[in-house]
Amino acid sequence: MAASELYTKYARVWIPDPEEVWKSAELLKDYKPGDKVLQLRLEEGKDLEYCLDTKTKELPPLRNPDILVGENDLTALSYLHEPAVLHNLKVRFIDSKLIYTYCGIVLVAINPYEQLPIYGEDIINAYSGQNMGDMDPHIFAVAEEAYKQMARDERNQSIIVSGESGAGKTVSAKYAMRYFATVSGSASEANVEEKVLASNPIMESIGNAKTTRNDNSSRFGKYIEIGFDKRYRIIGANMRTYLLEKSRVVFQAEEERNYHIFYQLCASAALPEFKTLRLGNANYFHYTKQGGSPVIDGVDDAKEMVNTRQACTLLGISDSYQMGIFRILAGILHLGNVEFASRDSDSCTVPPKHEPLTIFCDLMGVEYEEMAHWLCHRKLATATETYIKPISKLHAINARDALAKHIYANLFNWIVDHVNKALHATVKQHSFIGVLDIYGFETFEINSFEQFCINYANEKLQQQFNMHVFKLEQEEYMKEQIPWTLIDFYDNQPCINLIEAKMGVLDLLDEECKMPKGSDDSWAQKLYNTHLNKCALFEKPRLSNKAFIIKHFADKVEYQCEGFLEKNKDTVYEEQIKVLKSSKKFKLLPELFQDEEKVLSPTSATPSGRVPLSRTAVKPAKARPGQASKEHKKTVGHQFRNSLHLLMETLNATTPHYVRCIKPNDFKFPFTFDEKRAVQQLRACGVLETIRISAAGFPSRWTYQEFFSRYRVLMKQRDVLGDRKQTCKNVLEKLIKDKDKYQFGKTKIFFRAGQVAYLEKIRADKLRAACIRIQKTIRGWLMRKKYMRMRKAAITIQRHVRGYQARCYAKFLRRTRAAITIQKFQRMYVVRKRYQCMRATTIALQALLRGYMVRNKYQMMLREHKTVIIQKHVRGWLARVHYRRTLKAIVYLQCCYRRMMAKRELKKLKIEARSVERYKKLHIGLENKIVQLQRKIDEQNKEYKSLLEKMSNLEITYSTETEKLRNDVERLRMSEEEAKNATNRVISLQEEIAKLRKELHQTQSEKKTIEEWADKYKHDTEQLVSELKEQNTLLKTEKEELNRRIHDQAREITESMERKLVEETKQLELDLNDERLRYQNLLNEFSRLEERYDDLKDEMNLMVSIPKPGHKRTDSTHSSNESEYTFSSEITEAEDLPVRMEQEPSEKKAPLDMSLFLKLQKRVTELEQEKQSLQDELDRKEEQALRAKAKEEERPPIRGAELEYESLKRQELESENKKLKNELNELQKALTETRAPEVTAPGAPAYRVLLDQLTSVSEELEVRKEEVLILRSQLVSQKEAIQPKNTMTDATLLLEDVQKMKDKGEIAQAYIGLKETNRQSPQDYHMLNEDGELWLAYEGLKQANRLLESQLQSQKKSHENELESLRGEIQSLKEENNRQQQLLAQNLQLPPEARIEASLQHEITRLTNENLFYEELYADDPKKYQLYRISLYKRMIDLMEQLEKQDKTVRKLKKQLKVFAKKIGELEVGQMENISPGQIIDEPIRPVNIPRKEKDFQGMLEYKKEDEQKLVKNLILELKPRGVAVNLIPGLPAYILFMCVRHADYLNDDQKVRSLLTSTINGIKKVLKKRGDDFETVSFWLSNTCRFLHCLKQYSGEEGFMKHNTPRQNEHCLTNFDLAEYRQVLSDLAIQIYQQLVRVLENILQPMIVSGMLEHETIQGVSGVKPTGLRKRTSSIADEGTYTLDSIIRQLNSFHSVMCQHGMDPELIKQVVKQMFYIIGAVTLNNLLLRKDMCSWSKGMQIRYNVSQLEEWLRDKNLMNSGAKETLEPLIQAAQLLQVKKKTDEDAEAICSMCNALTTAQIVKVLNLYTPVNEFEERVLVSFIRTIQVRLRDRKDSPQLLMDAKHIFPVTFPFNPSSLALETIQIPASLGLGFISRV
Repeated sequence: MAASELYTKYARVWIPDPEEVWKSAELLKDYKPGDKVLQLRLEEGKDLEYCLDTKTKELPPLRNPDILVGENDLTALSYLHEPAVLHNLKVRFIDSKLIYTYCGIVLVAINPYEQLPIYGEDIINAYSGQNMGDMDPHIFAVAEEAYKQMARDERNQSIIVSGESGAGKTVSAKYAMRYFATVSGSASEANVEEKVLASNPIMESIGNAKTTRNDNSSRFGKYIEIGFDKRYRIIGANMRTYLLEKSRVVFQAEEERNYHIFYQLCASAALPEFKTLRLGNANYFHYTKQGGSPVIDGVDDAKEMVNTRQACTLLGISDSYQMGIFRILAGILHLGNVEFASRDSDSCTVPPKHEPLTIFCDLMGVEYEEMAHWLCHRKLATATETYIKPISKLHAINARDALAKHIYANLFNWIVDHVNKALHATVKQHSFIGVLDIYGFETFEINSFEQFCINYANEKLQQQFNMHVFKLEQEEYMKEQIPWTLIDFYDNQPCINLIEAKMGVLDLLDEECKMPKGSDDSWAQKLYNTHLNKCALFEKPRLSNKAFIIKHFADKVEYQCEGFLEKNKDTVYEEQIKVLKSSKKFKLLPELFQDEEKVLSPTSATPSGRVPLSRTAVKPAKARPGQASKEHKKTVGHQFRNSLHLLMETLNATTPHYVRCIKPNDFKFPFTFDEKRAVQQLRACGVLETIRISAAGFPSRWTYQEFFSRYRVLMKQRDVLGDRKQTCKNVLEKLIKDKDKYQFGKTKIFFRAGQVAYLEKIRADKLRAACIRIQKTIRGWLMRKKYMRMRKAAITIQRHVRGYQARCYAKFLRRTRAAITIQKFQRMYVVRKRYQCMRATTIALQALLRGYMVRNKYQMMLREHKTVIIQKHVRGWLARVHYRRTLKAIVYLQCCYRRMMAKRELKKLKIEARSVERYKKLHIGLENKIVQLQRKIDEQNKEYKSLLEKMSNLEITYSTETEKLRNDVERLRMSEEEAKNATNRVISLQEEIAKLRKELHQTQSEKKTIEEWADKYKHDTEQLVSELKEQNTLLKTEKEELNRRIHDQAREITESMERKLVEETKQLELDLNDERLRYQNLLNEFSRLEERYDDLKDEMNLMVSIPKPGHKRTDSTHSSNESEYTFSSEITEAEDLPVRMEQEPSEKKAPLDMSLFLKLQKRVTELEQEKQSLQDELDRKEEQALRAKAKEEERPPIRGAELEYESLKRQELESENKKLKNELNELQKALTETRAPEVTAPGAPAYRVLLDQLTSVSEELEVRKEEVLILRSQLVSQKEAIQPKNTMTDATLLLEDVQKMKDKGEIAQAYIGLKETNRQSPQDYHMLNEDGELWLAYEGLKQANRLLESQLQSQKKSHENELESLRGEIQSLKEENNRQQQLLAQNLQLPPEARIEASLQHEITRLTNENLFYEELYADDPKKYQLYRISLYKRMIDLMEQLEKQDKTVRKLKKQLKVFAKKIGELEVGQMENISPGQIIDEPIRPVNIPRKEKDFQGMLEYKKEDEQKLVKNLILELKPRGVAVNLIPGLPAYILFMCVRHADYLNDDQKVRSLLTSTINGIKKVLKKRGDDFETVSFWLSNTCRFLHCLKQYSGEEGFMKHNTPRQNEHCLTNFDLAEYRQVLSDLAIQIYQQLVRVLENILQPMIVSGMLEHETIQGVSGVKPTGLRKRTSSIADEGTYTLDSIIRQLNSFHSVMCQHGMDPELIKQVVKQMFYIIGAVTLNNLLLRKDMCSWSKGMQIRYNVSQLEEWLRDKNLMNSGAKETLEPLIQAAQLLQVKKKTDEDAEAICSMCNALTTAQIVKVLNLYTPVNEFEERVLVSFIRTIQVRLRDRKDSPQLLMDAKHIFPVTFPFNPSSLALETIQIPASLGLGFISRV
């Protein structure tokens, strides 16, 4: 496609502008060939006619599509030209706040004039190991590329940093060196990287100054070579400097300063050590006050002086040399104040006793008269004579200034030499990276010799740059095998020839300097004669004969010839130098000039003679007489040319990397872009030349896959083939007809400039058409939806209206019906009221009438009733009287009759009695009658009895009836009385009724009056009530308002209290986590140091060819808390054998060999001498430690760091103390258990134990001190970050109280009391975690730290006392040992029979002496002596009891042995008798299964002491985790180890327990050191270590751990030992293993995260690939070997399954998963923040999808409550931030509330980096970002940009008891543990 075809309507172009350099405009109509005018419209809306150049007919440059604006690489722009470059840089700098941009191989760095948070360690770690195109442009990316190429290509590298003053060259070079120092580290312990960085403050102080353009401008060029060894670690450095601006020492322009060091000296003049320099204010000295600006805003010169001195000290410049340097500098300042008085026009003199000169001479140590003389005179030498000639005042001032410049230049060189010596590599250098910080192209109003040299150097560098760029282009084309033509680029060789060739500017200048009367004017004439009109690059100004113009590659520069010769010659009088050399009081001064004649440039700023580290210096031949003076006369220009040639040779031998620094404005305003200044610098630094070279060829390059992904939208389905390359070719042939516009390479497609924009236009048109079709469909669908909604709404409205009308009609009907009903009820009510009134009246009349009639009837009835009663009583009385009379008469008649009849019967009976016959008759039947009578009597008696009973019953019945009747009578009498009373009451009531009637009439009259008053009162009351109701309503509303306010206030107070409570709780939890994290970090650092120590020890062992026999020390496994229990000493296998042999019974020992005895005795003497030397060395080390401790105590206390430091020191002392005690016990045990001569002889176990322990003590103390020093240096380096925390109790009072407490019990009680005291303050703690346990735990931790600190002094004293006592005991044991040796020698000479008697005699003598000794010792204290005697007796009794037990055991065993021997003999005899000799042959025996009886096991494993190493080897060192995890129960090794510990505890063998636990810990450490990068191994041992720790807790016997145990498990608890301290050691070991596990999984996940979470397109087709530049990124399309999200999830599944197989605790698995997800989130977010191409809407969708997949994985594994999801919250919010709307204030508010897990810096960074992938997305406006910043201004968060991906959460190990019974555990044979048995 022709270029003119792109100039269509709405196309945007750039047109020149005098103010903005380039302006954007839009075409109003299509351009047609032949048009002379373009119709344009500017962005501000103004129409313009742009006239084309009639000669060139060049069209204005086209503007790139908006999607390409802001690219990381300028070469990615489709249209490569000046306005595109300028606009892209401006957009990145102003809108996105990005100061770095790639331009091909060049990094363009714009000075922001503001401190940016993009240079921290986290940024360095983020760029380390990354490809240059994978991250956003940065100086660290260039440094990483250089470092990587050095290691990959085995070739030296160079980083060339250039730019004009104030552009930031020095800072960029400084950051590059910092990157190398941080990434590579140093190969030695000398901290070379710190020294390399420390050279910067020194060189800045002596070589930098304030200028009008820069407050810290480098006034010299420097090339620093950083040397590396074969492992690419920094080993040294070397610095070369160029062209120091010496004239600044004696002259400064307005608003400028001299070198910083002078002002630093003046600011520090009040220091005591500077009193002798007699300095003052900077305004006092002529050399520092000329600029009139002695102070720089924001810079403290006194503080900078301190930094300079510290740097000098670090680089090995001693204090004496530093003071010498300062004396010379002060002398220069005083020399500048020397004044001259003119005697005549040709001579001058110094005033007598001139103070400045006097001070100068005193400081320099020279004679005043000589210096005053030679300042005013000079020596002229001819062939025959020498003359002394006075000089004028002007020449004297010039000579003074020349001397000052010369002194300063030599001092500068001397300092550079010493810096190089300090940085010199001690080992052989393998490669280097050079950093060139050199001045950029300069042009001022007045340009002199310095600007000429600077521009000459830039010409050379630009030539090298052009050749390198051209070479890279050519290599790229050849690699892709595409045809290429020679690219025409600007070659500045003619300009270089003009300057340095024969008869060039420099050659003519040197020639003029040699002329006796050479001058600047004559030199200018020679230049005109030689080059004017002959060289196109040389011109003469029109109005001057003392200047010339050179056309440099960047611009024309006019140079003033005045001063060229003087500066080139750099004349200084030799006599003045000789005076300075003659100084004998000041040794440093002659050193500055002693080698002056040997170097190439004695008076220049270049330290000549120094060459790169990778080259060997060529030694010159022996100088001939006169050669030195000739060399001395080499001019500055000649020397600069030579040094520049050396520099170019060095650069050509390396791979260069370019950094071009741009100064955005001349006023140092932050983020202000001046287009004019920027364009000048872009032209000068060669960036535009790079663009031009790229644009001349094929600047746009795409891989076939990227092209296919981007422009797939332009292809039809039939165009897509299986071969991507052929597909791209077919499509391109259809889209671009001109085949010259593109080329197909092997892996890439190359496009001419503008073709990508054309393709983007086609793509945008296609997408726009698709969008229009989509919009059409969507809009139709929306309109149909709208119509349907409107129709539905109309129907709904109709329905509602009709319903309303129907409701209204129904309401009317209801109202009509209601009215009728109301009328009905009203009428009914009226009638009813009338009826009720009439009825009430009638009833009242009836009631009155009926009452009257009833009352009358009642009166009548009452009278009748009374009459009847009277009649009743009268008639009754009459009837009773008549009855009594009748009864009386009847009774009288009966009595009379009966009397008559009785008399008759009596008369008859008397007659019969007188007759005899009667008697006989009577007598005859008398017997019968008697019998009958007798019967009858009996019957009558019976009847009588029955009658009596009946009668009694009747009497009872009668009595009851009588009683009833009597009661009835009484009741009747009472009723009668009541009737009488009622009658009386009725009468009284009638009287009362009459009275009441009268009162009723009165009451009715009163009622009327009262009713009238009541109505009135009621009316008044109602009125009052209404008023009161109104007031009540108001009061209620006020009350409700007050209640509401009170409620709101209470709620707010409650919420604020709850918030404060939650915040305080969170803060306390954070503090606790910080403490735990700090402890675990210290543990991690300790393990690192321990590994380093082990590595160094292994290296030393390898270096030693023959190892020393004797004692060996195992790996140190002590932790920071429990180090005293984790050291072990073991005897090597070579010496273990004789020890075991000597421990066998004495009956089996062979006779003692005398020769062996003599050898051993000689060896003992040698070991004693060695021990004495070690003891002396130990004393010396202790004195050094005490002195170091005294120095440490003089420092100001820093709370947090010293607590940890003192705690560690206390633990170290306790460890040494306990080890010495244990060793002393072993010695005493070995020397006192058996006193036999053969035991105490040389070579015996006791003697060997003594020697071994002495050796081990010395070795152990040395190792301990080394580790303490290492830990101390680590802790002191961290103490700056630890701030003292406020405590609730006064620290001083607490320490005083603690010092009074002597034992641990009192301290524990004090801590419990303090805890109770804290618990009694409810206003602070009662709301925290129910009972304040969280705060109390934290406070307890701090109080415990203080208590431990207070114990330190007493522990030290006790340790020292115990150490002295132990030394005394060792000395006494040594003497005792000598005596035992003498006794042994004497016993050997005696016969065997006399030996026993002699040994007994010696033993008695020893005990007697010991007794006498203790008697003398306790003579003054009888109580102690008595206690001693008692203890001695107890000891004797114990020994006797043990002896008796042993004797009994021996006798018993002997009896059993005899019985067994007898049985065996009988069996053998019987068998031999039964078997014939012929039958005794070898017959195969059939194997028989012998059943084993079931045994009740106790859950213990028994092993022998000598099998301990085999146990550790088989169970730990050689165990394969995979087989154990698959086939056996989880945690089996932990159970086995614990069962072994249980058996040792059962035996009460503390040595066995300690040895087993120590060997276990050391074995685990060895395994992890050997296979520490294997996840399975680390996970396996983390699981087993935790299970071992849980077993120690579960079976410890503590109630808190026994809650979940079964009764059988409680029986298995440890009985003899408390292993709480070893539990802490195992906990520390588990922490170390956990941290190692995190590092392993981090190393595995790290390569997957960025590719899987960011680069890979999980949702295909969502994000398109944008055009990229020269720095190609990794393709986001999944290739083979590219990690995807599935790779990450598979790896997570692998991690999870391995941990589950190993039986890891679920809580621990959750912590590991949380840590993994934190790493994934942190690494992803950090890369997102550093990659502009990843900040787009589509990438946000990809990230959210990936995060959802990770959350789904968590749900599948039931790990949602592990806290892992919360660690991804910053990444989720960043993805949401990429997708939300970013326009209005409401959007800003939503973003601020949504992104609470992101810091302000991260939010602003994401918004700045947001880049649309398609034209339909919109960029974030700068105003919107400003709004976000304003809203987040009050948020208090970290200013750090990146998350700490190396952060490890503090791990905890919650107690997890096992339900497995120990007695049921079976040991598989595959473990090879047949030597242990179940108990």
